[in-house]
Amino acid sequence: MKIVSYLSGIPVKNNNLQKPAILNNFIQGCNVVGDQGIPYVGFDMQECDVGVIQGFTHVDGKHLPHLQLRSKVIQHQISRGKHTVIADSNLFLYADPAQQHNYLRFSFDGVFPNTGFYFDKDIDAERWKKISKNLGIPLKDYRQQGNHILICLQRNGGWSMRGLPVMDWLRNTIQEIRKYSDRPIIVRGHPGDKKKEIYLKINEPNVHVSDFRRHITQDLDNAWATVTYNSSPGVASLIEGIPVFMTDPDPNYSQYSEVANHNFKRLEDPKMYNRQEWIEKISMCHWNFQELQSGEAWSFMRQYV
Repeated sequence: MKIVSYLSGIPVKNNNLQKPAILNNFIQGCNVVGDQGIPYVGFDMQECDVGVIQGFTHVDGKHLPHLQLRSKVIQHQISRGKHTVIADSNLFLYADPAQQHNYLRFSFDGVFPNTGFYFDKDIDAERWKKISKNLGIPLKDYRQQGNHILICLQRNGGWSMRGLPVMDWLRNTIQEIRKYSDRPIIVRGHPGDKKKEIYLKINEPNVHVSDFRRHITQDLDNAWATVTYNSSPGVASLIEGIPVFMTDPDPNYSQYSEVANHNFKRLEDPKMYNRQEWIEKISMCHWNFQELQSGEAWSFMRQYV
């Protein structure tokens, strides 16, 4: 089997050494398994059984060459009945913000539950046990009490909000929350949004912006519930035992829709779903550098090609 990683899908001005390492380690593992793994620098389409890219495309910046290449690879592979492996952000990143364990999320052909395959057809409970141990994140019991409501923002302009400005969403969300609860609200900006300190200004009674230097577990401490559009802080909240309310009208854009509340009418009485099957399912698509290099990750993914 021939596997090609597209190194030119990484931005030219990239200072994150993890990005090229993802692609190179993946190819190394493919060769260990006995397949033909090729790291490719360039923008031409390569004939291969599986293409590999780091990151996805988003609404803003589609004119950039590396983003155009990512889209082109996916469409080229689909048109030929072939797959693309997409390496995306780690849903457990809150437990390892420095990425010392180098876990990433992998999928075939898309980054949403309705567009991509996340290798969760057959669940191995040992996968979550291993990740839980490595990252030190047991699935905590749900909280029995709490005080504030934590709102976690997406990156403004990020592709997951599909063009909805984050501050418009925030203002509307606060209005909806106030129909059902007068609890204090803490708003947490997206840690990767460099402009949040400029635009994230709130003038609402009993609504406060979290210090941008705080870790999410500090904001979750003594929280009653977490509110998101569809972003990964919902995963952190659920693992830490705080129920989540998700507002995205399309559940296909979230990795935790099945264990989230979707109606603010239940804000003072959140449904607390059984999360065990869900956490085991999302663990199946997470692999670290060591597992990429050894070929363990590719050996697992390969069975679904």
